[in-house]
Amino acid sequence: MSIVTIARGSYNKGKEVAEGLAEALGCECLSRDILLEASDRFNIPEIKLVKALHDAPSVLERFSHGKERYFAYFKSAFLSHISKGNVVYHGLAGHFLLREMPNVLKVKVNARMEDRVLDEMERESCSQYTAYSNLQSDDEERRKWGMQLYGLDPWDARLFDVVCNVDTLKVPDIVNMLTRLCQLPQFKETEESLKYLRQAAKVAGIKALVVDTSPNASVVIINKKKVKLVGVKGDRKFRHKLEQKLVDLYDIEDVVFKKTSKVDSSHINVFHNLE
Repeated sequence: MSIVTIARGSYNKGKEVAEGLAEALGCECLSRDILLEASDRFNIPEIKLVKALHDAPSVLERFSHGKERYFAYFKSAFLSHISKGNVVYHGLAGHFLLREMPNVLKVKVNARMEDRVLDEMERESCSQYTAYSNLQSDDEERRKWGMQLYGLDPWDARLFDVVCNVDTLKVPDIVNMLTRLCQLPQFKETEESLKYLRQAAKVAGIKALVVDTSPNASVVIINKKKVKLVGVKGDRKFRHKLEQKLVDLYDIEDVVFKKTSKVDSSHINVFHNLE
């Protein structure tokens, strides 16, 4: 059993690699399914989720936390599904959301721009110039998105365990190589790694419940039955309803609400972060 996330640009054979690997491993293959699941669960139009996960944030969205809200919904659906194990995911944000998760094989599939342009021209029936411009714009939006949410370039090779170039290696070659890698102990899912994922999924699910009113709130799981919520806004009625949801969804029996700590700015060392 394995969990694999495959990052890819538009039209660069990543989908074919993911489907071939899922078949070889006997895994579920996921991509757009997660968007549909998040859309249904949180009653959000799919197009809004796509834009939030793809387009670079506008100045207004940075202050209104629009992207953070939609991303919280997606993250909840994503981790909820991934935590079941035995899955190959290809699509948006997977390598970010799973970058610190144990026993997950993180893959980047690259293709030559020339090949991607040809695929885009055929798919969209457009000129070479239009195809090239579209792909450049798409890549830049993804880069800005990663930098805004995580401070990381989504094309940074350090985010991945392996980077494959489909202009050198063909799709079957990559599938065979990744299949062998999945047999290594560090890339086989274990009960401990799944437990870690289930914990992350619970945190993400609770965060999605409060993100509308408290986008900066934090969630701390104390134990199976107890959770601490820091910086959650709302009156006693809102908190009571939230507690009931946590009981119904996650079997939580004790919810501790904490206010966000305020730092006395007069005691801040302004030179602390200078190198």
